[in-house]
Amino acid sequence: MKTLHTALLQTNLHWHNPAENQFVFEQLIAKLPKAVSLIILPEMWATGFTMTPAEVAEPMSGSSVAWMQYMAKQHNAAVCGSLAIKEKDVFYNRFIFAHPNGKLDTYDKAHPYTSSGEARVYKAGVESVLIDYAGFRIRPLVCYDLRFPVFARNTDHYDLLICVANWPEARIQAWNTLLRARAIENMAFSAGVNRVGKDSYRLQYSGASAAYNALGDELAFAEASESVVLVEFDKKELYNLREKLPFLEDRDDFTLT
Repeated sequence: MKTLHTALLQTNLHWHNPAENQFVFEQLIAKLPKAVSLIILPEMWATGFTMTPAEVAEPMSGSSVAWMQYMAKQHNAAVCGSLAIKEKDVFYNRFIFAHPNGKLDTYDKAHPYTSSGEARVYKAGVESVLIDYAGFRIRPLVCYDLRFPVFARNTDHYDLLICVANWPEARIQAWNTLLRARAIENMAFSAGVNRVGKDSYRLQYSGASAAYNALGDELAFAEASESVVLVEFDKKELYNLREKLPFLEDRDDFTLT
């Protein structure tokens, strides 16, 4: 596939109510064009960003993962977003990528947001992940991960960076800047999906879900309202640009220790 037709689903989230959130997203997905082959949901799309996962976290065999797999199969499109997941009394903020054939790829958020205490509640992931889908190599990030350029460094030739978030309005300019910067410095497409509305901690969210090309040109942008944004990622265009401007070949070599 040379073009990845993608939908960014930006909504308010019903607090600690997976069934209601599943219903909302199911209605939105049902209205998508048949050409869409990738659907991106926000961070913790089933519950909102919760600091009490013991109340709502699900196992990988739970209803929200099963719902993602069902939606992917029914619509022949991958569905991704993060969930509060419980494994052996340990909680993870886990990015789930459900393929249409039922396969699951997962990535555990590597940078829990320390200022909120997330690191005390959720166990951090230890490595980055690369997902192969429809001819694209995809690097997932979750919210706070976006602030760390070395972690997102394109050393494994990915084509698309996806960041799902609950990024508050008070710092939305950082979200806008970093999502664009990650595309530019990695010569890759970037797509970020944030939420809108207010959560139970009284944090306000203003969306700004967006997509950028490898030069940082805006391909799509959602204002501060519930939105479904469609965007096309053209792999041929990306590789032609990399050939014309081989910036990645001039990057500095270093190893993290």
